[in-house]
Amino acid sequence: MRSLLSLLGLTVAIAGMVGLFSVAEGLDYTVNRTFEQIPGLTVMQPGAPVPLFSKLPASWEKEIQEIDGVGVVNAQVVQRISQINGKAMISPPRLLFGTEISTRLELKKDVYGSHLVAGRFFTRNDRGTNHVIVSQQIADQLQITIGDTFDIENQEVELIGIYNTKLSLLDVAVMIDIDSARRMTRYDVTSVSCFYLEKSDETIADEELSQRITARFQNRPLEKWNPSQSASELSGFESHSFTTNVVTMLFRWLSSFTARQVAAPTNIEAKSQSPQKTKRSNSLGEKSSPIEVRTTDDWGARIDEFSQDLNLFLTVLTGIGMTIAVLSIVNTMLMSVSERIVEFGVLKANGWSAGDVMKLIAFESALLGFSGGICGIALGWIATQVINSQWPDRLQLFASPELLLFSVVFSTSMGILGGLYPAIWAMRMPPMVAIRRS
Repeated sequence: MRSLLSLLGLTVAIAGMVGLFSVAEGLDYTVNRTFEQIPGLTVMQPGAPVPLFSKLPASWEKEIQEIDGVGVVNAQVVQRISQINGKAMISPPRLLFGTEISTRLELKKDVYGSHLVAGRFFTRNDRGTNHVIVSQQIADQLQITIGDTFDIENQEVELIGIYNTKLSLLDVAVMIDIDSARRMTRYDVTSVSCFYLEKSDETIADEELSQRITARFQNRPLEKWNPSQSASELSGFESHSFTTNVVTMLFRWLSSFTARQVAAPTNIEAKSQSPQKTKRSNSLGEKSSPIEVRTTDDWGARIDEFSQDLNLFLTVLTGIGMTIAVLSIVNTMLMSVSERIVEFGVLKANGWSAGDVMKLIAFESALLGFSGGICGIALGWIATQVINSQWPDRLQLFASPELLLFSVVFSTSMGILGGLYPAIWAMRMPPMVAIRRS
């Protein structure tokens, strides 16, 4: 019974570890899959965590287009949707994604257009109209289909297309013509949130093109993003449920992270750069730039920083559970050894060495740890699949084969560690002393 209880405790601890770390792995997995679909560069207001908080002059589009190496430049306006059909959009958040349709159609790769599952994508005839394309999860939430009309910010729109990327970071958008987005949200007609661009020559490195764009706009007057500017936007993402949408979580963390960067500037990309590259970046930074060019690597660096913070927190929680499990194994093995101490004395009197006794006890505790690991990863993996199927629009958990293998090895190691003290105690006891305990 004690062994079964110890096995149960270790199973729960390992299942908890798999479940917790699958959150961080799910985030990395989602982000990597997302940026695989978006290979272009994003020009934003410096310091802004995401395009939602960025604001640039719309007139700069022509100048960016003239830069050598720049192909298509797509102007975008991103705003939070506060109401759909008169109902407040709190959690998960929804974004009105205004795009310049004419240049959007020129993109070589459009993540939304390539994942269309119903209806059609935009044509030039949709410019200036209230035609929208929404994700499958939004369509299911609103119970709408192609040709239906509904209200966004008290303005009627018509659904012409439904996409499904199956990515939490992308399936939150309601796409519409950029001018219609400005009109619906009273957005400044002379401004955009960001510019998304593709390269005209794929042989040009992202960093080189970023430097060209930054150099073109150096010393232009433009106020840097202030962390306090996001307060009103983030306040609309308050969730009253325990499970928080991944987009909300990322917005909040990116905002706080950027605030720390503004207060105490550090270059997270420089951590992985060579001294020569860092020196060159610093020399460019001596002149103020009103824009910031984000590459896939830049977004990945920010998410990696978030994952590291999250992993540290999860490690602490897992450590608590594993400490309890190991103490349970120590207690079980110590009681097991105490009850069989006479048997060990007889074995040693009949020729067993102290090492043989220690190996026997270590094997038993290792078997207990291995069994707990197998049961734990099975339970943890099943739990992640259930959660993903029940809440597909939330953060997707991902238990990688590496995580599962590590969990089994770690559990087995903890089992051996838990049986180490009882094994040493039994090994050191003289055979006659052990037999007399009967």
